[in-house]
Amino acid sequence: MRIVLFSDVYKPVVNGVVNHVALLKSYFEQWGEQVWLFVPGQPDVAEGEANVIRLPGIPIADTGYHLSVTLDQRARNILKQADVIHVHHPFLSGSFGLNAARKYEIPLVFTNHTRYDLYVQQYLPLIPEALSDTALQAFFRAFSQRCSAFIAPSQGIADVMREEWGVQGQVAVIPNGVELEDFYSAVSAKSRQMLGIPDDALVGVFVGRMSGEKDVDRLLRIFTVLADEEPRLHLLLIGGGPELVEYRALAKELGLDSSVTFAGAIPYKQIPGYLKLADFFVSVSVSEVHPLTFIEAAATGLPAVGIDSPGVADMIVDGSTGFVAEDSDLSFGLRVLRLAQDEAMRARMGQAAHEHSRNYAAHTNAREVLNLYQSLNR
Repeated sequence: MRIVLFSDVYKPVVNGVVNHVALLKSYFEQWGEQVWLFVPGQPDVAEGEANVIRLPGIPIADTGYHLSVTLDQRARNILKQADVIHVHHPFLSGSFGLNAARKYEIPLVFTNHTRYDLYVQQYLPLIPEALSDTALQAFFRAFSQRCSAFIAPSQGIADVMREEWGVQGQVAVIPNGVELEDFYSAVSAKSRQMLGIPDDALVGVFVGRMSGEKDVDRLLRIFTVLADEEPRLHLLLIGGGPELVEYRALAKELGLDSSVTFAGAIPYKQIPGYLKLADFFVSVSVSEVHPLTFIEAAATGLPAVGIDSPGVADMIVDGSTGFVAEDSDLSFGLRVLRLAQDEAMRARMGQAAHEHSRNYAAHTNAREVLNLYQSLNR
């Protein structure tokens, strides 16, 4: 097949969408498909990867994202020959895919990676807040009518898309995948001592962007209380982002200097080694769609504690691979303490999480997506 992928951002930016798109492209190419990736950005980026088409664009501050306004003749020639167009963002690059699919009568697929309904003001900032939800519903209702199929990475998100966003038509539930072997064979990249973590600490790890939607400030406040109950508790935070400096300052203000380690942005290939330093995974974010970090932690053998919400509740088998807490600090904190203080439970849940992670192999995800493409061309 001739496949065109559209994404708002790509390497060298590191995030879950970039990793997902890179895996899809890699597997499709291994299986003999012709794949092109279109991404707004500087056309002279030297990355050594074939068929990555950088659309000339204007940088959006220092986010790594660019705003493009046109396609050149080379891009249009490729699109004319495509069998399917797959967009991974609806607004910027997605608009190019949408217009090309309509103009050249090509099936269009969209994968939803974000809870746009929770952060609508970030995506539609010029619309009064009272109208934002209505505007978002109207947008996705119209967008879905032009798509041949939507992909929801979890059933919970599929329900949100249909019931709250008004999405119509085919919604295929295809979980995002991870290269599991990288995590199954992980070895610690550094020692705890090198990061300033006591050897006897009970380490909860979080991996993600240091920004508001991840609620890291809430996690820090919860750990302030938990540290009084269990002094051995230690929080390892991995990731960069616009609020990293503020979170460091908050940890100091809360007196958590010796109980929290900020590792900052870490190259993706090193993440498995950092996860091996922890005893369990924690997140209080309720904005997830299909958090790959939960899969990665599970593959490393870590049980998890998360908040009951679409996406997260799909990833944790409550009471088996970890705990799904109510959306309250008390409920979450009690489950963290229970997991931290029961070594046998951690071992049992960690093994169950490891086994459960086998459902999320990257090659399985890519094959299901390819099967969907093929069904749209019959």
